[in-house]
Amino acid sequence: MSAELKEAPAVPNVEKKAASAAQSAKSFLSGGFGGMAAVLVGQPFDLVKVRMQTTEGVYSGTLDCFKQIIKKDGVTGLYRGMSAPLASITPIFAVSFFSYDLGKKMALAMRSDKTERPLSLGEVTFAGAFSAVPTTLLMGPSERVKVVLQTQGDKFKGPGEVLKHLYKEGGMASIFRGTGATLLRDSPGSAAYFVAYELIKKGLTPEGAKPNDLSLGSVMFAGGMAGVAMWSIAIPPDVIKSRLQSAPAGTYSGMLDCLQKTVRADGTKALFKGLGPAILRAFPANAATFVGVEYSLKAMNMLF
Repeated sequence: MSAELKEAPAVPNVEKKAASAAQSAKSFLSGGFGGMAAVLVGQPFDLVKVRMQTTEGVYSGTLDCFKQIIKKDGVTGLYRGMSAPLASITPIFAVSFFSYDLGKKMALAMRSDKTERPLSLGEVTFAGAFSAVPTTLLMGPSERVKVVLQTQGDKFKGPGEVLKHLYKEGGMASIFRGTGATLLRDSPGSAAYFVAYELIKKGLTPEGAKPNDLSLGSVMFAGGMAGVAMWSIAIPPDVIKSRLQSAPAGTYSGMLDCLQKTVRADGTKALFKGLGPAILRAFPANAATFVGVEYSLKAMNMLF
């Protein structure tokens, strides 16, 4: 009796898995390039935002804050505290864009029909919100150090000295102070960020063309507006985060206590302090971010 031929077992699609891993690596690296661009362009506006959020009666407005900083410390004073975000934002943005790519893959995997149609608005929203979760583990301590340098920079020589001081003050809990408020800011903010970018890119794409082939100007506009969309909803939790991270130990027992004391002392308008410089920063910084991301990604796709 002749033996029956058995069907060979299915072989995993190695090429597809390798391509997916390569894409994830490229998302990570391109996010890092975008982060560096964002810091270089946006640092002066971020400094002004934090100063306005953490002081009372010192500045009459955004322009006055810029003027006072330059008068006291010169133009270079606008870049005080930049070493911390430059060292940390690069990996933070790398993790953010890597996590966004991972979130999109998770959304595809959760589809009941397993089709590979373009992501829906809800799926992009999920991926954007998810991207903030791993990112916050890096963002929280980085923001804590940055805020301390921006508000008490005369007391410390650099990020390392701030970390030593914070650890001596209250251990890891002090270093991670404000991390919950950071997640509260960044999860909905990141959802708005990526949804706005994808929608605007789609709207600017000519019929028959691909969103990845957009011009430099279109990428800058879509990226800039994505930043505006994010900061339009992120300012209230950002105010709470900044106050928690800049205040002496024991000032607030937590986010709710900080919210209550802030509103009681300054009214609800205090929750929107720094909105002006945040929006001013949002467009150029995030235009630079997505130019860094898109064009570094294109370069990697050509090389690898």
